[in-house]
Amino acid sequence: MAIIGERDAGRSAAVSMLSKVPEVTIFFWVIKVLATTVGETGADFLNTNLNMGLTGTTVVVGGLLAAVLYVQFRARRYVPGIYWLAVVLISVAGTLFTDNLVDHVGISLMACTIAFAVALAVTFGVWYSSEKTLSIHSITSSKREGFYWAAILFTFALGTAAGDLVAERFGLGYWKSALLFAAVIGLVAVAHYRYRLNAVLAFWIAYILTRPLGASSGDYLSQSTDVGGLALGTVGTSAIFVTVIVAVVVYLSVEQKRVAVDSATIG
Repeated sequence: MAIIGERDAGRSAAVSMLSKVPEVTIFFWVIKVLATTVGETGADFLNTNLNMGLTGTTVVVGGLLAAVLYVQFRARRYVPGIYWLAVVLISVAGTLFTDNLVDHVGISLMACTIAFAVALAVTFGVWYSSEKTLSIHSITSSKREGFYWAAILFTFALGTAAGDLVAERFGLGYWKSALLFAAVIGLVAVAHYRYRLNAVLAFWIAYILTRPLGASSGDYLSQSTDVGGLALGTVGTSAIFVTVIVAVVVYLSVEQKRVAVDSATIG
């Protein structure tokens, strides 16, 4: 069953390629939250633990992301391993995007939050103006996929800035921030299922909010007890979440192949 998902009822049968994104199931949201946590802790690990610095980390992650997105765009259908690797890397990139603006350029978290919100709104506006839909189940062309990944990048950057703003600048703390964002996501789910909030709108709101949820959770697990964390460190936290992501993606890949075999057998 889809969890805060949506389908494009007007999807044409004559498309140039199959949908490039997964169905919105509970597995989708589990991996999404885990990926956002890895984005937060992974960026800190590369920047601090490996002493690569923000610039070096940004260059390395940017190069890896460009390579994976190249493979993703060339694929003609949804491939779990490629897709979720791109999500993890774009999560790290979104974190670095915000960190560079705050730490290197000196832009405040409030200004970053507003700027990324505007950038995301513009992306959605241009996307809808061009394609007449924001449904992720309509990602069946390279043009739509380009809009999709641009929106994903800005959701991660926005979520990072908003999460840090609430947890650090507003002094709410990591675990309280995580509970706050989880509660808001719950309200969005209720609004969708109980009060018929538009499915596409509900999906994108939840997608944005899972970023600060994952980031706050990652900080709570990895940061020292002096700042309200559990002191598991970025290495331990990243390793745990990457292991779970890999396990779920492997399961989804096996399941996808099983369904394809069953369909071919029935046909």
